Amino acid sequence: MISLSHTLSRETHGNDHIIDLTDELQALVRQSGIRCGQLTAMVTGSTGALSTLEYEPGLVRHDIAAALEGIAPRDGAYEHEETWHDDNGHSHVRACLIGPSLALPIVDGALPLGTWQQVVLLDFDTRARSRRVAITLLGDTR
Repeated sequence: MISLSHTLSRETHGNDHIIDLTDELQALVRQSGIRCGQLTAMVTGSTGALSTLEYEPGLVRHDIAAALEGIAPRDGAYEHEETWHDDNGHSHVRACLIGPSLALPIVDGALPLGTWQQVVLLDFDTRARSRRVAITLLGDTR
């Protein structure tokens, strides 16, 4: 059994910016030589999240943001903003709802994603950020 770690760094725009990480994660799995195991990934920071979705313009540019606006609106009242005198209470709520991490199986040397399923980094903060995603690969090479 082998264990490897890696860090991805991405510059984001904030405000519901979504970045597709799928190809890079699949390449890390291939390069690792792991045939059967698990990839875990976690974005650092409390206003970022990781998920899977269909990375297409309508969903990425509109639908996700519209849905989250209904759940945690930008102009809502947030105690976080009263406490810290900032403008990103909704960002923390959105990130908490989606979650900071994923655990994905490695099967036959690849992440077994569906045809229209991609792994994405979501940045909900109100400004650009330098995001880091910590990745661990664990498994067998046979």
